[in-house]
Order: sequence, then structure tokens, then C-alpha cells
Amino acid sequence: MSWYRGHDRRRTSPPPPEWTSAPQQFHVYGRFNEASEEDCDRADAFCSSNEIESARLLPSRDIERIAVEGCTAWELEFQQTDLSFRQRQTFEGKIDSLSKNNARGTATEVETTKECKDCCLISNLPLIAGLYYRPPDGGVYYELTIQKMNGTIALGTTCRPYPHYRLPGWHRLSAALHLDDMRKFYESSGGGQDSGFWEAIGGRPPAVGDTIGCGYEFTAGGTMFFTFNGERLVPDAFKGLYLGGDRDVYAAIGIDGETTFTVNFGGDFFKWQLANEWCWRLDRLVRQLPAPQFPVVEDLPSYSHIDKLGI
Repeated sequence: MSWYRGHDRRRTSPPPPEWTSAPQQFHVYGRFNEASEEDCDRADAFCSSNEIESARLLPSRDIERIAVEGCTAWELEFQQTDLSFRQRQTFEGKIDSLSKNNARGTATEVETTKECKDCCLISNLPLIAGLYYRPPDGGVYYELTIQKMNGTIALGTTCRPYPHYRLPGWHRLSAALHLDDMRKFYESSGGGQDSGFWEAIGGRPPAVGDTIGCGYEFTAGGTMFFTFNGERLVPDAFKGLYLGGDRDVYAAIGIDGETTFTVNFGGDFFKWQLANEWCWRLDRLVRQLPAPQFPVVEDLPSYSHIDKLGI
């Protein structure tokens, strides 16, 4: 679900040492569809001229909302990041919170038309807030259930800002699974990498009623994995992602074409049962105090100690 025009656009330098991926084959063409070279060039320029946002503390209004609403505080939104696309609309559709039992929405429903072109929806709140305590167990997780997919859907993660007219996984610090061909992408504008999932789900794209989950496991060295209808797919997609804690990491959903789907951030039960335990809830992370920025000492430090800490 991406483009290639005679040269490799995946990356111009080797991946950071901590990042590893299983040794599946890379592809220079998408299995079914190709995006435009012009859009890729524009996105490369956007990334070069816009620095990744640093991790930051959530404003009090978001903390208060999470305390009241729990995981339903997480939603999807579309933001036009590149003003050079001001005259071109890529997202054509609507984003709604679904209500259940007269409560606030327990999931987010997205519906797009056939006029919808490559675009990326990003969560309003980070899945991984870099400045907050990262627990030694569990991780973060969300699920997407398909009602219609005449085109493609991609799900994964990204840091902000990310070009709104590109699917996740194509550019910096973004990883995703593209459901039209079940290939995985990390900073790869080529045809992606075999995941092994195509064969695992019967040699077909996911269909109406299927649920695909995206998880990030803290205890396995920053491992990203995916699930299908409640079963964890093997092998894991990526290892060693987002370890530094200097960035906030958001959910990212890519769309091209006519689609309808719901995204559950934990307001309803997950099909992957393990994620229903507390250690996988999104709202537990931002209820923790930020990790100390320097060693905590019981006695007053010496002047030499203060100089070493740069205080």
C-alpha cells in the first residue's frame, strides 16, 4: 500500500541499534496499491522541516478528564498538519464517539467515503506518555473492528507531528500493520516487510467483523505486536521501539478508501483477554507521578554532588 519508483525510499541511514525486526523480506511495491511519489516527497520535506515534539506533562484538564472517564478519554482526531495541503482534503468522512447505556462513548467509530485518500488519524492523548512512570509489567493496547473495508486500513503508532496525508509506518518514528496486505512498516515508504500474518489468517485481508489489536509490551524491551480476533499473532512485529522516554507516542490509524470501523481504547472489553487486566489499561500510566529526573538522596548533597547533577 505504498509507492516505489526506481530507488529505495525506506531510510537513508541504518536503524538505531536498539531497534530490531524479524528477518522477513522487504518489498519495494505494495501488494495491491501504490501511493504517489509526489506525496512521499512532500512528506519527507515536512518531516525534515518539523521537529518531533518532545515528551511533556499532560495539562491538568486532561488529567482530570482521565480521572473521570478512564480509557474513554482516548479518542481519534484528524488534524491538518501540512498547510501546503490546505486546498486538498484527504479525510472524507466522520469520527463519532459511540454511546452505550447512556454513558459517554465507549469506542470511536470512523466512517469514510470512497473519496477519502491516504490520511492518518491520531489519538488525542498519548498511548505512552514519555515523562510518566513506565511500569515494569504489562503495556498499552487498543483494538479496531472492521465493518467495511473497500480500500485499506492501517493501525499502529506514531510520534507527532506526522504528515496527515500519509499512512502510519511510512515515516519517522511510526510503526504500523497495513491490513490490505498484512505487511508491517516501520519508517518504510517502500512496500513494507512480510509479517507472516497473511498466511496466519488464511491468506486474505481481514474481513467484516474481524478485530485487529495493536499492543506495546513494556516487559519485552519495547515490543510491538498485533492480535487477530483475540489471538496474539506470531512472531512479534518489532522490538526495541520507543525506549528513550523522550517522546510521547500516539495511536495512529491510516485510511484509504471507503471504510467503517470502531476503535476501542479500553472503554469496552477487548477480544484479547489479557488486555482486560489492569496492567494493560491506558489510564493507569498517567496516574503515576513522573519518573525522577535525577537521583533522589536522603541527606543534603555536597556541593560537588550538586555540580555533577548540573543543578
